[in-house]
Amino acid sequence: MLSELLLSEIEGLKPHNTWPLHRLLYEAVRRTLLSGKLHAGERLPSSRELMHDLGLSRNTVVAALNQLAVEGYLVSRVGSGTFVNPDLPHVNPARTRSAPPQLEKLSQRGHALSHTFCAADLEVQPFTPGLADFSAFPVALWQRLQNKHWRMTYPDMLDYSSAGGYGPLRRAITDYLRVSRSVPVDVEQVIVTSGTQESLGLCAQLLADPHDTVWLEDPAYWGAVKAFMATGLQVHGIAVDDQGMAPLAADNATPPKLIYVTPSHQYPTGAVMSLARRHQLLALARQHAAWVLEDDYDSEFRFSGPPISSLAGLDNHSQVLYMGSFSKVLYPGLKLGYLVVPKSLAAAFKRAHYDLNRPGQMPVQAALAEFIDMGHFASALRKARQSYNQRRQCLLHALQPCLGEQAHITGAEQGLHLCLRLPAWVDDKTLAQHMRQAGLVVRPLSAYCLQRQDLRGLVIGYGYAPLASIERFGPDVAQWLAQTLRSSLQPCI
Repeated sequence: MLSELLLSEIEGLKPHNTWPLHRLLYEAVRRTLLSGKLHAGERLPSSRELMHDLGLSRNTVVAALNQLAVEGYLVSRVGSGTFVNPDLPHVNPARTRSAPPQLEKLSQRGHALSHTFCAADLEVQPFTPGLADFSAFPVALWQRLQNKHWRMTYPDMLDYSSAGGYGPLRRAITDYLRVSRSVPVDVEQVIVTSGTQESLGLCAQLLADPHDTVWLEDPAYWGAVKAFMATGLQVHGIAVDDQGMAPLAADNATPPKLIYVTPSHQYPTGAVMSLARRHQLLALARQHAAWVLEDDYDSEFRFSGPPISSLAGLDNHSQVLYMGSFSKVLYPGLKLGYLVVPKSLAAAFKRAHYDLNRPGQMPVQAALAEFIDMGHFASALRKARQSYNQRRQCLLHALQPCLGEQAHITGAEQGLHLCLRLPAWVDDKTLAQHMRQAGLVVRPLSAYCLQRQDLRGLVIGYGYAPLASIERFGPDVAQWLAQTLRSSLQPCI
């Protein structure tokens, strides 16, 4: 009997819900329908009958039945009563002759994106895990600037931005790049993004089609690999040497549509692309009619020698797109970056950026523009550079016992990490795992490789490790690591 079924369903729902009675009845009838206990076209008792059988008020019953009718579960026929919708799909698994095919949890691309170059495994973290130091960032000042712009916000500041970002911020970025990075840029070429990942995705979507080839450095930045995989591009690794990306004649057989590079401080080896190699790369890009994507991710932190000019500064044919972010000078959660595109692409990029990403955060952009104009960004950069340099020197000193013919450091002149290079026969993944078990997070260099099998080493971050932690743990780490390396290398000496 229907009333008994409904009473049983209601009693089962009561302990887990605080719904009103009409919602409980609605849910009980709906579940009875979907379980196949009521068949399509079957007539229901009248509302008065249900009222008496269930011990509910008529208003409660009518409210539940009306909602079911609105959602298409029931239909009413004048003079005949209320019926289960004849078109209601039959979903009772017990009555289905053959089970439906199982849905795949992820697409092939989804599986690749969630299992390849995972950030949790490849992001450079402090070698002392769980510690982050943003103490130098002027939080109180930043809050005052944000509050100021929220108080004086005009309606258009609460909308999306179709102009590529807040005008004063774009002008501030333009001035900074002209002076500090030798990038020849006008304001209309600058697009404010949510960071490098969005910049990469935008370039991949607008400048290449699915199955086009992108050349990447090998070893590679995991975020770029993910961005290109997500847009259906074919990734082709180009080996990196001590002068940066080194294309061979054989690589020309796989012509690129895009070439992604980190020339000022290759990620993760730290190699600096030589001037000759930069000109070679630009010539190859012209030969293949390819766009060059320059990721200048940590150029602010140059500790040895003069600043290295950007690849975009050598571009005479408008083929380089330049990108950077504010996350390493300020804080990662800011999620603001910039993309500089050739003038011929600026209008199209702004339109697509607006349609695809619905950019906003205008009050935050306004606060950042004022932060830069008032000189606070330059001050924060000086303090951060000094702090990171102290940590770098402390870590280099601590690692000194590990160095020798079998181990050397690369990439320590710039950035927030360095690479301890090891012979090709060393199992750097096992070594990194041993260090993790000892409470020290470093990354195996081989995990960043695309095709090559000859690189081994440890990628060690120091940017987010407080100086006191490096001083405290550094000597112990170095001594333990030196002993471990000696035992690993002994059979091969």
